[in-house]
Amino acid sequence: MAQLSEIEWTDATWNPVTGCTKIGAGCDHCYAQRFAERWRGVEGHPYEQGFDLRLWPNRLNYPLKWRKPRMIFVNSMSDLFHKKVERKFIDQVFDVMEEANWHVFQLLTKRSSLMRHYLGVRYKGKPVPDHIWIGVSVEDSSKIRRISHLVSINSNARFVSFEPLLGLIPNVNLSGLVWAIVGGESGPQARTMEKQWVIEIKDACQQHQVEFFFKQWGGLRPKINGRILDGREWNGFPLHVLPNPIQEALTR
Repeated sequence: MAQLSEIEWTDATWNPVTGCTKIGAGCDHCYAQRFAERWRGVEGHPYEQGFDLRLWPNRLNYPLKWRKPRMIFVNSMSDLFHKKVERKFIDQVFDVMEEANWHVFQLLTKRSSLMRHYLGVRYKGKPVPDHIWIGVSVEDSSKIRRISHLVSINSNARFVSFEPLLGLIPNVNLSGLVWAIVGGESGPQARTMEKQWVIEIKDACQQHQVEFFFKQWGGLRPKINGRILDGREWNGFPLHVLPNPIQEALTR
């Protein structure tokens, strides 16, 4: 499914894959699973299979139909680098992203070693195109190795999403990254995010000259506690990594 997004750091979502499996504490209260499972068994609904993994070849060409440049979050309802997504299908997704180079594609994974291997083969000897932003999710200090995997990839547009942020990550090294997103968990079982955890990452961003985006404090509903930190919103974006024509188109 391709649609406009309410996520503050993107314009639209594109889901050529849906469904996933849990691999850590950050997945415990997965919003995507909660949404998809509401529709399990409803015949004809895109999520009649619930959150079971499914590939959607008919959605591959959606970005090519969007002529106005957008920031597109790839697989907001899955993980492109899930071990059950065949390499051939991942190749098709990347073929579309490379062709639709007037958009910015934002990929986010918890399976950082699989992403590192795939990109190392596909772009051997050259960087990932700058309009394809590659990122990892890190929920606490036990998952910091994902950042190590990320910075080993040849890219000028590497980012980290600390959402849901579930614990203090002291002295986090963000060198080699261009962007960090921080957000608290939302939903009926949302775990509380402490301010000091956020400040630690904000300070690391300033130290390493990384753009900082504070998405939300979280709670029962995503926007219930707002997104003000120290009296202001933090809306950092790494637009500087993009060619000037894309920068200009996105900021009009």
